[in-house]
Amino acid sequence: MSTMPSDRSPDSTLAFLREGYRFVGARCDRFGTDVFQTRLLLEPTICLRGREAAELFYDEERFVRRGAMPMRGQRTLTGVGGVQGLDGEAHRARKAMFMSIMTPAAIRRLGQLFDDEWRARIPAWAQDGPVVLYDEVGRILTRAVWAWAGVPLVEADVARRTAEMHAMIEAPAVLGPKHWRGLLGRRRAERWAGEQVDRVRAGALPAPEGSALRVVAEHRDERGTPLPRRIAAVELLNVLRPTVAVDRYVVFAALALHDHPHWRDRLAGDDAATEQFVQEVRRYYPFFPLAAARVRRSFEWRGYAFPQGRRVLLDLYGTNHHPRIWPEPERFRPERFAGWRDDPFGLVPQGGGDHLTGHRCAGEWITIELMKRAVAQLTGTMSYRVPPQDLALDLARMPTLPPSGLLVDGVRPAA
Repeated sequence: MSTMPSDRSPDSTLAFLREGYRFVGARCDRFGTDVFQTRLLLEPTICLRGREAAELFYDEERFVRRGAMPMRGQRTLTGVGGVQGLDGEAHRARKAMFMSIMTPAAIRRLGQLFDDEWRARIPAWAQDGPVVLYDEVGRILTRAVWAWAGVPLVEADVARRTAEMHAMIEAPAVLGPKHWRGLLGRRRAERWAGEQVDRVRAGALPAPEGSALRVVAEHRDERGTPLPRRIAAVELLNVLRPTVAVDRYVVFAALALHDHPHWRDRLAGDDAATEQFVQEVRRYYPFFPLAAARVRRSFEWRGYAFPQGRRVLLDLYGTNHHPRIWPEPERFRPERFAGWRDDPFGLVPQGGGDHLTGHRCAGEWITIELMKRAVAQLTGTMSYRVPPQDLALDLARMPTLPPSGLLVDGVRPAA
């Protein structure tokens, strides 16, 4: 058995927070391998990247998710007890609940709600001068997904609910006030979501058939038991929060259009080209950095020992930029997706493996649909300018965004 390359620092947590998305890849490059061990939050941790590593990582015979994500992430981003931390039959039953919501017709309906909300905002953008695209798209997505999920929302609460979703998304990998805001946002959002579930169960809130709110409120686990109120609140938020998080991908799509303006004409009315563009945005730009698991039973891989219970991290960003999978990975080249067939272990911006039974994000199809519609809005429904601003992405910040949130001005409806 070989000795696994090791980061010799007593603990690499601060280095991880300082280096962000590049932490795993930099060490893999240094060691000349796609696997190494380190210590994070004082715990021995194995880090992986690449297609073969992703295929290993999503092998449910070798890995479990229970207890893998640090509690600071569960208490802010995913919620304690959510589907991301389940295994086996419990996971399959909970995942089936989510997948029942993701029908093609339902996804198209969410896309239409998103389109309608976007078009309704164009006149205000034209009058208000420079607007922050990230803020605006976040609120558009909040309005759209709340309506789609069957959750009541008054306009006065849109900014607050969007801010709670953003606080949860930004909290896991930061210290201090931003992390505390995520904890507070999580507590408030779970309390509110639990109230909606209670109202549906009591017959006081008529949620539409097939809506996320009704499906979650009525779901029974693998033992035939209704979800506890708090867990139901967590899972309702696991529909709403990731959909609002698509605002980051929309900003990245707008940034790509700004940096590569020749793609504007190529995308006009061309669904295939738009799909290629969207997939390259998802590959190229940094979204969620890592996925976590624990070793189910001790095994060897490539001559290295994986001890039972050891935490393992898969580098999603590094896999999407791996030169053996993606030639010239630091070039933005949507045409690489011409004729591309889904590779569940090569393109992993929202996890890998099987959608229906594995831990790949249930909302990935929603993400692609909303991004395609956003690109159509940005290239066909409106014209706008991007004034001078700082658009650099800081890869030490997780999740990252342009510092400005991407300001646009001179908005006009398309002729």
